[in-house]
Amino acid sequence: FHNIFSRILNYFRLTRCRTNSSLFTIPPSLPGPVPVRLVNGNNMCSGRVEVLHNSTWGSVCGDHWGTEEANVVCRLLNCGKATSATGNATFGQGTGPVWLSDMRCNGTEVALDQCPAKPYGNNNCSHSQDAGVICSGPVPVRMVDGNNMCSGRVEVLHNSIWGTVCGDHWGTEEANVVCRLLNCGEATSATGNATFGQGTGRVWLSDLRCSGSEAALDQCPAKPYGNNTCHHRQDASVTCSGPVPVRLVDGNSMCSGRVEVLHNSTWGSVCGDHWDFKAASVVCRLLNCGEATSATVSSTFGRGTGRFWLSDVRCKGTEPALDQCMAKPYGINTCLHSQNAGVICSGKEIRRTTGLLLGSFGIGEGLTVPALSQVSPEH
Repeated sequence: FHNIFSRILNYFRLTRCRTNSSLFTIPPSLPGPVPVRLVNGNNMCSGRVEVLHNSTWGSVCGDHWGTEEANVVCRLLNCGKATSATGNATFGQGTGPVWLSDMRCNGTEVALDQCPAKPYGNNNCSHSQDAGVICSGPVPVRMVDGNNMCSGRVEVLHNSIWGTVCGDHWGTEEANVVCRLLNCGEATSATGNATFGQGTGRVWLSDLRCSGSEAALDQCPAKPYGNNTCHHRQDASVTCSGPVPVRLVDGNSMCSGRVEVLHNSTWGSVCGDHWDFKAASVVCRLLNCGEATSATVSSTFGRGTGRFWLSDVRCKGTEPALDQCMAKPYGINTCLHSQNAGVICSGKEIRRTTGLLLGSFGIGEGLTVPALSQVSPEH
């Protein structure tokens, strides 16, 4: 009997986070790329490099910081290529720990923690050696003359001049890169015959060959800028789905609450069956609510009503919108409203460099990002 009692007691000790509270906080140290940010720079693509470890932001030592390491950061943050890599606190000295040192990247890694380095915090670096970076910034992209902010003729900025993209090899893969970059969901149409009117000036890009997974259009293979014989009647265009609107309901502030999404003109819940810190981070960032501090999975903010739209959501944490995460088809699940997903965000806006974020806040039952198809185009 004593052995049975001990086993039961140990079980409850292991599961006390569920039995003592409905607030299930998931740490940001789950598998995945180490979060990176640029601080105190002159723009969104320059600054002191900081990484998040054990829920604490810390610096990177410049003892072996070079162009290869800086390129990994620039690419991760969708900031183009590194134009400068500094190791002498160019952007001011940080505070707290110096997490990474003696980094040895080859420049092709997709995350900074894929580079060989000393163990976290195992160094004698001082903040006078804090690493910094200046990135070129991604090629600016816009959509012009469309029916809303998520459709139109595709134009890119080069040498301070806006020009068009040739439709000679324009397809869904290329269009998806544009839609994702502009936080407009997925491409529903990709045309190469000036559907939204002919542009003027140069045709900058042609013969684009995207895989669809690129973070920016200038990461796709293409002919050199302006090196083509295209006509404006071939101007590339795109129509995007627009991001799924998201709101937080019944929270203690505008940046906490039960997560709901809009589908088929009806608000519905998100199931907590695979809800984690990464998914919560996507919501917080989308709603301009800073960083996720908690991801709740058991209706902490009350039970919703109506449909469960999303379940088995599997985010990397870097997606600009919730509908870019892997998930089951809308409404296909057996979830109960005792499993409503929720988030608590820091509530502080942070510097982001994941592309152009188009949208605004609407305050109703919670904090909402409206569907861009409901917003009039502005040029």
